[in-house]
Amino acid sequence: MSELPFTLDQLRILKAIAAEGSFKRAADSLFVSQPAVSLQVQNLERQLNVPLFDRGGRRAQLTEAGHLLLTYGEKILSLCQETCRAIEDLQNLQGGTLIVGASQTTGTYLLPRMIGMFRQKYPDVAVQLHVHSTRRTAWSVANGQIDLAIVGGEVPPELQESLEVIPYAEDELALILPVSHSLAEKETIQKDDLYHLNFITLDSQSTIRKVIDQVLSRSGIDTRRLKVEMELNSIEAIKNAVQSGLGVAFVSVSAIEKELQIGVLTTAKIEQIVVNRILSVIYNPNRYRSKAAEAFSKEILPLFSSLNFNPDKIKPLSKEIQPIEIVTNNVSET
Repeated sequence: MSELPFTLDQLRILKAIAAEGSFKRAADSLFVSQPAVSLQVQNLERQLNVPLFDRGGRRAQLTEAGHLLLTYGEKILSLCQETCRAIEDLQNLQGGTLIVGASQTTGTYLLPRMIGMFRQKYPDVAVQLHVHSTRRTAWSVANGQIDLAIVGGEVPPELQESLEVIPYAEDELALILPVSHSLAEKETIQKDDLYHLNFITLDSQSTIRKVIDQVLSRSGIDTRRLKVEMELNSIEAIKNAVQSGLGVAFVSVSAIEKELQIGVLTTAKIEQIVVNRILSVIYNPNRYRSKAAEAFSKEILPLFSSLNFNPDKIKPLSKEIQPIEIVTNNVSET
């Protein structure tokens, strides 16, 4: 072929239809008319001389050729975005975009503070925060959709060779109790005390739940004997349940700053046991690394690591910053 048989707009349309499942919803997401979308698909199929969609069902289904074009099209569009960001970098952080990823707890309680400090120094850089599961976040970093991420779960084995996975800091998982609990005034509790408590946990597939079970097992605690009163799908729900006296729970210390300050929750130390997990920074060494990502890595990450995530040591923001664009989904904590 002497000329490319498709345009970037046609690839965007193809990607939107595949994501939305219909021509109409794709048109709405792209703010164009449905006839315009249909015409572009017809032209694309004519130029390639292959059908891209099976129009027999209610949902627009890609043919084998459609799947193939979508796979390469997403790579092409990703490289185009990377090119634009590289050109923006020529302005020396007077613009551009930083896209940071995080797993659920880290993205909810830690990253907004980090991004706030970054925006104080570089107010002209637009920042997006993508909060998803560790697995989905790792794939987004591998595909170049995210510059770097901080995750608390295990990076998928199939990505470990292509990504740089750097241990960042230890995140302590504290045992939280309602302030009225009979064990609240004790400096430490015994291992056997855990078997008499009602636990509120995340679901059994969540990364934090697995980490807690592994650490407790290594410390000689039989997690099968722990009484799980209920399973919830968010840290906020767990904190509210504990505060209401429904049980106790293990949560990241970064998630309970406010509750400890105002005295609605307390923590209990377990004799000879500290429950920690390792947070890791991940990035793709084979993708373009923007100046904004470099600045975030060199100026913000070391500061928070050295503070051990103690919010009391972090100075409050001294001026207003622009809102952070946060992309998230409703998944279990990871």
